[in-house]
Amino acid sequence: MINELRSITTFVHTAELGSLSKAAEAQQISPQAASKALGQLESYLGVRLFHRTTRSMSLTEEGQRFLEAAQPALLGLQQALTAARQTREEFAGPLRIVGPRSVVQTVIGPLLEEYCRRYPDVQPDIRLDDRVGNWVEERVDVGLRIGISPQEGLIARRLFPMQLIICAAPAYLRKYGVPLTLHDLALHRCSAFRHAGNGRLIPWYVKMGDELQEYPVRPALSTNDEMVELGAVLAGDVIGQLAGPTAAAHIRAGRLVPLLLEHMTQRLGLFLYYGSRAAQPARVRHFIDLAIASLADNRAYVLDLDELEQAHRAGMASLQAT
Repeated sequence: MINELRSITTFVHTAELGSLSKAAEAQQISPQAASKALGQLESYLGVRLFHRTTRSMSLTEEGQRFLEAAQPALLGLQQALTAARQTREEFAGPLRIVGPRSVVQTVIGPLLEEYCRRYPDVQPDIRLDDRVGNWVEERVDVGLRIGISPQEGLIARRLFPMQLIICAAPAYLRKYGVPLTLHDLALHRCSAFRHAGNGRLIPWYVKMGDELQEYPVRPALSTNDEMVELGAVLAGDVIGQLAGPTAAAHIRAGRLVPLLLEHMTQRLGLFLYYGSRAAQPARVRHFIDLAIASLADNRAYVLDLDELEQAHRAGMASLQAT
């Protein structure tokens, strides 16, 4: 089996340097390997490329013609390889990022702001889409997803647990009352998220003992935009099941009251996905590093149980005081 690239490189170096040993040294291979490569090329072509004596080598007529044809092509290939290596270390060019419309809008904004400040020559191309496409065909560099990997062959890094918190604004609870059990939700105005890809209403996910179960609600409002849902919950129109990154700041500020905490689940997680780091361009590697440094176990997006219970008690106390 002939290694065409090595054989042609050996031939061109030998012709340029006038010595097989010098050609071997230039390629950092042994003289024996260089001689074998040159012999394989001559056998493959069926012609002799050099006249050889004990003291010198000179091109045959066929060798001269082959050199004139091969030299520009080899130079172009070497330039292409050099350019590819340089591009790998450049902080410029497109950065293709995908993620679901839900949750990621809240999380990715501050991350992108910091990344663009550090690397202004990179052009982020962000697609927020609940559909899980083919990342290879769509040339995706990095993605954020909830739950399991969208495609085999990707590396997944869990950033933080994704809490699903049932909550309502104090205004809603004053007007409609407080649900004390899941069954009470049938008497309340609930919101539901509609999958943007297939239009299906997504059930709430609740913890029942140690199990994660689907809990369908009859929606007073449904939407495929989490910010629309959040606005309706904050306005006191509906009770919602919101993701931790969306709800955390509003719960901490008292604008939302967490409810039915025994049914809150955090089995799902927000994951960062990417291909092999060894082959990533610098702009992708540094986005991955920044995302992990900024988001991994970030308490801004996760409430511990004590915080949730305290927020619930404070919300109930404020209702009794009015």
